This record gives sequence, structure tokens and C-alpha cells, in this order.
Amino acid sequence: MAPDPGLVRFRISLRAVLGIALAVALAELFGLSLVASITAGLAALLALFTVADATVRRQAVTTALLPTVGFPVLALATLLHDAPALRDLTWLLVVFAGVYARRWGPRGHALGIFAFMQFFVTQFLHALPAQLPELYAAVALALLAAGAVRFGAWCIERRVPPPAAPAPLPGSGLARATTRQAVQATAACAIALAAGQLISHDRWYWAVGTAWWIFVNTASRGETLVRGFRRVLGTVTGIAAGFLIAVPLGGAPAPTALLVAVCVFGIFYTAPLSYSWMMLFVTVMAGLLYGLLGVLHPGLLLLRFQETAVGAIGAAIGVALLPVTTHAATNAWIERAVTCVHTCTTAAARRLAGDPAADPAPHARELEVLLGRVRLSLAPLVHPLSPLRARKARARRVLALLDDCAREIRGLAAVAADRDASHDARLAAAAWRVEAAVHALVPPTRPLPAEATAAADGVPQHHPGAETALGHLHGLEQALVDLAAPLRTSPRAPLVPAA
Repeated sequence: MAPDPGLVRFRISLRAVLGIALAVALAELFGLSLVASITAGLAALLALFTVADATVRRQAVTTALLPTVGFPVLALATLLHDAPALRDLTWLLVVFAGVYARRWGPRGHALGIFAFMQFFVTQFLHALPAQLPELYAAVALALLAAGAVRFGAWCIERRVPPPAAPAPLPGSGLARATTRQAVQATAACAIALAAGQLISHDRWYWAVGTAWWIFVNTASRGETLVRGFRRVLGTVTGIAAGFLIAVPLGGAPAPTALLVAVCVFGIFYTAPLSYSWMMLFVTVMAGLLYGLLGVLHPGLLLLRFQETAVGAIGAAIGVALLPVTTHAATNAWIERAVTCVHTCTTAAARRLAGDPAADPAPHARELEVLLGRVRLSLAPLVHPLSPLRARKARARRVLALLDDCAREIRGLAAVAADRDASHDARLAAAAWRVEAAVHALVPPTRPLPAEATAAADGVPQHHPGAETALGHLHGLEQALVDLAAPLRTSPRAPLVPAA
């Protein structure tokens, strides 16, 4: 029910279904085994899901680079199949390297996930060294199919450029986000690996996969714990759905293929909005694939739950190492969002003043991404199970005001794009007041220019679009002024006074 402007999320989800279907069809056409066909489908899913560079060209390069990490990991995972101790140690090294690589932005993030998941897939399918050539062929065909659909047949990003992923929070050494998370994720996966093997010698890898994915796109202790809860919740509901859907099918090829396509669509469509819903579709899809492999039974679904719970516990323990508090992470993301509001306002004011080179639209898209990070960071405080009622109210107030800012920014960007909108002296004064409100929250790195106040003394010149722009600027100013109260309170104080 969430808004989907331009049906972008719908189209990306449908494209994923087509790309993965093409990958599996090619694997079948070339006579590869069922294991290789499933490998092809999962490789295409990862390529379409994880590659998120800011430009189409960089996305294509990242997709082409996936085999450079995927093939060596596939070889290691299959060759070490009969050496459990060395296999486990190698996988933990892959975990550390995969998380550490996130410091190199979206490309490092995608390569790290792909490397980890190639190790996971070999455990999931119990792949052996003799199958390695066809696994290589399957991955190569999958990436060609995904690339052909994404960059050739249906390149949605050419018309709707994706917003750049925000850079990780700063730091150095063990305090740097990627280094800290690499240590945390490795510790969590080690705990999950050991506990998972105590539960099952055959399906222990689900615990490791759970611990790994809980650390993806989280920045604080609270975020990680909430993500673990949501993963368990999504898995439980997915298992319930699996009892009703996957078990009765018994691996029948045609209906299973159709339902897997529905699950793929659901994964891509819900991923930006709800981790629990995404995990429901992932869990149902896993059950359907186990049905195709002929090993699905109710006990396997219950084992899936046990391994997921163990992985979530491992993540909860691992995040205790070098923790970043929810408050520290939240303030950093809010500061970046407020700074982006300022940048977008400045670009819109310049555009309305007649500068054709100024464009607030990219900054407006960046703001949406940053607000997504703020919501993720505040999730522990606004979670229904959070006992901190006053802090929950304060967090909800911050989110509401930031949403107001985003709405006014979207409107301002739309007005700035209107060719009929032009210079009005009142716009300069209103834009300066917004700048002052921003600087009240985020201290400026340079003194405010004296000439900015002079703009407010000009004689108003009424032009088309100016009234609408003024309304958005006034709304922005008010929201930023209101933000000062909740953000200036002590970290240990409630966000709103208790009644």
C-alpha cells in the first residue's frame, strides 16, 4: 500500500522476474543440471538486487566484476567441502572481507555480498568439486542474462537515475563503520556457525546467513537488534506460509516455478519498505526450492526457524563488540539530512533566480535516501516493543518533522522545474531564513554572508510560481524551527516532556 511514484518499484520488481527467468531458461537450454539452474537463478537475483551504483555505467562495471569474487569463492567452497574446519575458517574470512569491502561504496558492498552468497549457495545446494565447471557456466549465463535485461532490454535507470547511496558514517581504525562491522559480523557469524552446527550438521549454514544479512545496511546496536527481530518475524510467517503452499505442492515443477516468480517479485517490491515482508517471501521461496530438490518436509521448515533464531542471537551478541549507540548514529544521519535540505533549498533558489545549471532534483532524491537511513536508525525507538515511551514519542516527532521537510522539498523541486517560475525577491529572503534555520541545527562551517540579509529588503516582484515556492519555503522554515526543540535535548532526556 506504500506509494510507488512512477511505478518505479513495480517495474524494477517485474524486471527482476524477467531477468531471473531468462537466466534459468538459459541454464536449462544449455542442458545444465537442476542444481546449476538454481545457482543461475540465485546469481541473477543477487546481481539485480545488490548492484546499486549511482550511474548505469558503474552498475554495468560492477555486474561485470562479480565473477572476480564469485568464482574464487565458489572454488574454495566446493573444494573445502570435505574439510569442515578449514571450510568454516575460510567462510569467516570471506565474511570479514565482504563487510570490510563496504568502505569502497556500493561496488564494494555488492561484491562483498556476492562473495558471501556464493559460499552460502554451495552449502545450500551441497555442491561438490565435480560440479564446479557447470556452476561457473551457470553464474556466467546468469550475469549475462541479468545484464542483458537490466542494461539492454529494460534500463529503467536511464530515465529515473537512482539516488546515490549515502556514504557510511565517518570514523577511523576500529571506530570506522566498515572495520567495526567487519569485526562484529565475523564474531556473530562464528557464534552462529558453532551453534548452528550443534543443531544440524546439514543445514547449519542458515544460521550463518541470518547473522550476515542482519548486519547489512545497519549502523547501530539498536538497528541490528530490530533487524534481527524482523528477520525472525518474517521467517516465522514465511514458514507458516510454507506449510500451506510449499509442502502441499511437493516440488511440482510448473506451479513451483510460478510461485517462485511471485516470491521474487515480492522480494524486490517489499525490500525497500519492510524487512519482515521481504523475509516472508525469501522463506517461502527457499521452501519451494527445497521442494524442487526433493528434500522438503515439515521438519525442515521447523529447522529453518531454529537456525534463524540462532543466527539472530549470534548477531545480538556480535553487535555488543565495539557498539555504536542508536543516539549517536541517529544524530549523525539527521545532521546529514538537514544539510541536504539546505543544499536542495539553495539549488532551488538559484534555479528560480534564473540559473539553468542549478538543479534541486538530485538533492531531493538524495534526501529521500537519507531519510530512509534516519527511519532505519530510529526504528529501535519507535518499535512497538520499545519500553521507552517518552523517547518513542520524541522520535516520532522528529520523523514527522523530517517527513514535512521532505514533502516541502519535493514541492519546491517541482516548482523550480517549472519554466514559468522566475525570480522573486521574496524567494531570496525566504531561502535565507531556511538557511538560518538549518544553521541553528547544524553550525555552519563558514560565516553567514552579510549580503544574504540584504536580499530580504528588496522590493517584492510577483511572478508565476513564486507564491507556491514561498509556501514550500515557509513550510520548510517552520519544520526546521520545530526540529530544534527535540534535537537540542540531552541524549539521556526524553524527546518530549513526560505528561
